[in-house]
Amino acid sequence: MNNPMKSPVYNVKAVPVEKVFANEYNPNVVAPTEMKLLELSIWTDGFTMPCVCYYDKETDRYILVDGFHRYTVLKSSRRLYDRENGLLPVVVIDKDLSNRMSSTIRHNRARGTHNVELMCHIVAELTRAGMSDQWIMKNIGMDRDELLRLKQISGLADLFSNCEFSVPDTNSQQL
Repeated sequence: MNNPMKSPVYNVKAVPVEKVFANEYNPNVVAPTEMKLLELSIWTDGFTMPCVCYYDKETDRYILVDGFHRYTVLKSSRRLYDRENGLLPVVVIDKDLSNRMSSTIRHNRARGTHNVELMCHIVAELTRAGMSDQWIMKNIGMDRDELLRLKQISGLADLFSNCEFSVPDTNSQQL
């Protein structure tokens, strides 16, 4: 069947971040911890998903539909900005404002949330593989309380075998 629609992802552009602007309607908020994790993710893995934008020909600006936090990280992280030469990977959609707004919401909602049971399994596997609590917290983006909760939920005694009764906090003394 011949489908005239060509997915935007096949036309990724490297756009100077100074030509990209946030929309005024995105309700998505990311906590500072997750923003740090996003910066680490982009630093470690590179940009793996382009931002979605609408191109405004009159102003020669790209208006974000999805990817505000990736855009923000590139603008705020000097090391990423320098490595990427100030360029943000972008795909363009040509939709009116109401369709761009609904697209933003669909993108946000489609990401879903993490399943607690699966997160417990991942923490257990990383612990069994010899990864320290500090490594897990840094690379998975968890704070010490969340890691402790996931270990407690899993109910596996061996996850606590080399630990005291709390996950160490690097900013405070151990109990």
